[in-house]
Amino acid sequence: MSRTSSEGLPVSNHSETAANRPLRVAIVGAGPAGVYAADILTKSSGVKDGDFQVSIDLFEAYPAPYGLIRYGVAPDHPRIKGIVNALHKVLDRGDIRFLGNVTYGRDLTLHDFRAFYDAVIFSTGAIKDADLDIPGINLRGSFGGADFVSWYDGHPDVPREWPLEAREIAVIGNGNVALDVARMLVKHPEELLTTEIPDNVYQGLKASPVTDVHVFGRRGPAQVKFTPLELRELSHMDDVDIVLYPEDFEFDEASDEAIRSNNQVKTMVNTLTNWLVEEHAESENPSSRRLHLHFLHSPVEVLDDGTGKVGGIKFERMQLDGTGNAKGTGEYVEYPVQAVYRAVGYHGSALDELEYDAKRGVIPNQGGRVLDAAGNPVPGIYTTGWIKRGPVGLIGHTKGDALETIGFLLEDRLNLPAAQNPDPQAIIDLLEERGIEYTTWEGWNKLDAHEAGLGAAWTGPEGLDHVVRERIKVVPREDMIRISRD
Repeated sequence: MSRTSSEGLPVSNHSETAANRPLRVAIVGAGPAGVYAADILTKSSGVKDGDFQVSIDLFEAYPAPYGLIRYGVAPDHPRIKGIVNALHKVLDRGDIRFLGNVTYGRDLTLHDFRAFYDAVIFSTGAIKDADLDIPGINLRGSFGGADFVSWYDGHPDVPREWPLEAREIAVIGNGNVALDVARMLVKHPEELLTTEIPDNVYQGLKASPVTDVHVFGRRGPAQVKFTPLELRELSHMDDVDIVLYPEDFEFDEASDEAIRSNNQVKTMVNTLTNWLVEEHAESENPSSRRLHLHFLHSPVEVLDDGTGKVGGIKFERMQLDGTGNAKGTGEYVEYPVQAVYRAVGYHGSALDELEYDAKRGVIPNQGGRVLDAAGNPVPGIYTTGWIKRGPVGLIGHTKGDALETIGFLLEDRLNLPAAQNPDPQAIIDLLEERGIEYTTWEGWNKLDAHEAGLGAAWTGPEGLDHVVRERIKVVPREDMIRISRD
């Protein structure tokens, strides 16, 4: 006999979920966080020991899997292939069902998930740009870095064109995304042909008149948030000089301690100071483009050129206060630029029928257990990844997040609200009844092969006929769906 929860939902007992049928779990979001959660659950000791079985469906709003690995990382990033290969191996095993092109809150509601699953894990990530509240930030020519990333990564739901009209560009931020954005803006597009960028992205970058990209950070060289790998990639660009400024190289007590105690900080500071000494910008054969790295600059205002467009940007010069934090000096500097990209972080989005912390951009939770308005855990509802903890940390943090969340789900396993219809076919019947053109793992393999085929068939213009392309990304959602479902 089943019990009921405070919400009136049936609550399972051991005989209903563990003994008689597999535990039904839905994961919403097929990026690394969702895939890792599914993988950890399938490999949990209870499953391996035969104490219970699991049946997992992995839902994704896009027709293709991998989330921000496909749509949020620069295409020339060397780690992409390794991460994608790892995720592919998990999904290719066949014990996790992928259902793409299904949007939570539109195609399926929380009530729907409750009906077909014992537990739901939300791993929807964070895809919007964090705000930068300064005057002029909404002028024409001012962009969010995440939006630009979506464009050059061939996101199906953003415009195909991007206004690349500026010769001088400011990128605000000192994290990996800021460096990705700056590198993609200043790098000669011919170097990107070995990646999967779509043709519209190549053509757009090729037409860009850019000569100078400036990256601004609020604190000093020892406080940057990017990684040594991202920094080193800057030196691998052809015909691009890296320009640094001696007055930006300030180190306080906290900086010295960080350099002594943290090998990553030491590596980055050494790299930057070596570049400064080498004076790249003053070589005998200057490059046609320059990437400027500025520190101790806090943005104050984006300046209007008189027509409602970006004409410059104003900063307050900063100084370190001994703790590694920065304070204003009262000195202001301006730079003539025609475009500004803010890359000060990502922000999560609210999800229907779930509480939302708008300030942090996360679903309120305790260790992955989603909380209601009163701060109590919602039975059977969990979260992991950036929508759980905020948009910080790398893959290792994402795995740790998933491990914590799955640990609590397993702890709750015998008291979860029981699915009313746990038959795996039932959710498929519902999707088809509603006319939702869902995609599958088999469909992704078709699309994957198609993109590889586009790369193999590519023939470059004269002078580029030696370029070998492994794949070319399909952009239009309707094409992705058609190829996947054909």
